[in-house]
Amino acid sequence: MAKNAREIITLECEVCKERNYQTEKNIKLQKERLQLKKYCKKCKKHTLHKEAK
Repeated sequence: MAKNAREIITLECEVCKERNYQTEKNIKLQKERLQLKKYCKKCKKHTLHKEAK
């Protein structure tokens, strides 16, 4: 059986460290950690969210 190339990751707010979002990424194509600017409900503004370990 083939190994799945997609991995479920959690995005963490850089300001308050709240884990707000879950998404998938292709681990074969994206080696570096994912960084997206998303809305944080706790901070009530758009902040940088990075891939959590």
